[in-house]
Amino acid sequence: MSNQLTRRNFIKTAAVGVVGVAAFPQFLSSCKQSKESTSAEGLVRLGFIGLGQQAMYLLNGYIGMPDVKVVAGCDVYGVKRERFKKRVSEYYSSSENEVVVDVYENYTDLIARDDIDAIVIATPDHWHAFIAIQACKAKKDVYLEKPLTFTIKEGQELIKAVRSNGVILAVGSQQRSDANFQHAVRMVQEGKLGKIERINAYVGAPPTPYDLPEEPIPADLNWPLWLGPSEYVHYNSQLNPVITIEPEQNEQIWGAWRWYKELGGGFTTDWGAHMFDIAQWGLEMDGNGPVEIIPAGYQDTKFLTYKYANGVVMTEEPFNDQMTKGVKFWGDKGWIEVSREHFLASDDSLLPVKVEETTGAYETQIPHLTNFIQSVKNRTEPAVPVEVGHSSCVVCTLGNIAYDLGRPIKWDPAAEKFVDDPEADANRLFNKTYTEGYVL
Repeated sequence: MSNQLTRRNFIKTAAVGVVGVAAFPQFLSSCKQSKESTSAEGLVRLGFIGLGQQAMYLLNGYIGMPDVKVVAGCDVYGVKRERFKKRVSEYYSSSENEVVVDVYENYTDLIARDDIDAIVIATPDHWHAFIAIQACKAKKDVYLEKPLTFTIKEGQELIKAVRSNGVILAVGSQQRSDANFQHAVRMVQEGKLGKIERINAYVGAPPTPYDLPEEPIPADLNWPLWLGPSEYVHYNSQLNPVITIEPEQNEQIWGAWRWYKELGGGFTTDWGAHMFDIAQWGLEMDGNGPVEIIPAGYQDTKFLTYKYANGVVMTEEPFNDQMTKGVKFWGDKGWIEVSREHFLASDDSLLPVKVEETTGAYETQIPHLTNFIQSVKNRTEPAVPVEVGHSSCVVCTLGNIAYDLGRPIKWDPAAEKFVDDPEADANRLFNKTYTEGYVL
């Protein structure tokens, strides 16, 4: 009979999370970098690029840290710059810290500031690599939202930029700092489930071609700069949700760019960067990956399927009637099912210790943001370094490539090359063509 740990006793406290992270030293190994530590007063001075809904969650987490000052923000949408400046200024006006916050339309102006230690990037995916690489070259540490990059080639170039410039880059795969997911992975890696045979990692559908109707562009939105390196698509407010300051109305939806293949990777990358990431971690496949990917709908394949060289098969398949986004590890001695809402196991011995629930947005319930700041100050690797973010992102992107081709693809995860691709169809999707003037 299965056992359940519900949200009421969900493990999400910062103290437990820090212990959980420390239990996985392979992802926290020392990386003494060339960059000097933080400002003279011991503070990490942050600038934000991309000021939408996710950035506001991240701001709420960072701004209250005693060793952080938020000093700048950048967005191509004027009203979002205004919201950011208002929130940051109001926060600091009620404290003893006197902070002047500046806002910019062009991210290059923010990155050029010598007094900024680290950059938080929460833009749409098609901008991730370009902005992060430039930040690395400017010797800024980076917190980059997931998925790491839009293409496999971009991820490879970003790794080079991080390592050649001696900076810290942390990926926003915050489930790795969640004690609940950490416990599940620990049980898998310690062999408590026996030999892992298969995994259900449910994330949702791939992207579709852009089909929203054209709408007038708001006067204070720089649409060409929003598109940047991406191919042209006409404006629709769902891509960059409208907000107002007076009266205050924040985003009513998540930016829909993520659901269209011209701008995002659909649920395959949006949630795959979380759930495929946990599966990779559990299998100890960071820096590695599957060797064959079969899209749903090919012959008798019902779900997107990943095959690993060790015989494990991972399917993008629901594991309950609620179609919960999460991961289920199946071993020959038991199983564990983990999501942000619950923890199920085949036996009581596999359940984590119960801890009282915390409140607030998921991003601020767990110590992922704190981990980044400590990495910046101590010059140590974060919980999710760039190579880990890349290998998990590759898994997601390979799924979408298989969908685009409508057939299985074979992959060499060590060399990061397609295998048995005589027509070079898959290789053509290794990267993308950028707008004139943009070079990776």
